[in-house]
Order: sequence, then structure tokens, then C-alpha cells
Amino acid sequence: MTSSKSQHSNTLPKDREPVLRVMPLPADANVHGDVFGGWIMAQVDIAGSIPAAQRAAGRVATVSVNSFVFKQPVFVGDVCSFYAEIVKTGTTSVTVSVEVYAQRRRLDAEVVKVTEATLVYVATDDARRSRPLPAL
Repeated sequence: MTSSKSQHSNTLPKDREPVLRVMPLPADANVHGDVFGGWIMAQVDIAGSIPAAQRAAGRVATVSVNSFVFKQPVFVGDVCSFYAEIVKTGTTSVTVSVEVYAQRRRLDAEVVKVTEATLVYVATDDARRSRPLPAL
């Protein structure tokens, strides 16, 4: 094994629950079964928006992707678990870190960290203008 332990842990993080779990289908991949990076990016955006919308108590919009690293490929049939946590808040913004783990070959349950990203969301009102985050 040449990858670090954090990439090949054989277990999902036990100290938190995924905000999203999804299995990519053949339509989400190329002819060789490799899942498109854009599909993973879309799922990461959805996962990151969940805690952001909870903190904003309403609508949010993605305003930036500060980092996005593909560490390992994702294959059709992998069960992907998306873990998202708020790492910073501003007046109107919420920065979220997202980690993605793929559970491969569901029978032997190899778990691999495949992606990590940091995204920024802004709270918006019904007219889609930015608004302050509510007090905690």
C-alpha cells in the first residue's frame, strides 16, 4: 500500500454521520466505469449545502470553491459517503469542508478517501440577495 493511512482506512469516520450517501450509476461514468469528476463535484456541492443551509436557516448559494482535490478515482457501484462540516462563518457566508469516502466492492468493504473540498456558501433571501446569518 503506497497511499497514506488516511486514504486507505478501511473504515468510514466513526465520530460523525455522512450528510449524503449515493452510489454512482453507469450514466455517471465513462465507458471504462470511471465516474466523471463533474458528477463528484455536483454531489460535493449538494453535501456542502446541507450544513450551510441549516446554519443559514434557509436558502444558500454557492459562491466559491476554495479547494477541490481528487485523491482516488470513484467507480460505478462504489457507495460514496459525503461528510461535511462548517469550518468558518462570516456575516453572510458559511465555509464548509467536505470529505468523500468510497466504499468499494461492498462485500469486502474497502474504504478509500477519494475527495476533499472546501466551499463557501452565502445566505440569500427570497429575492436571492445576500442576507445576514441568523444569530445562534
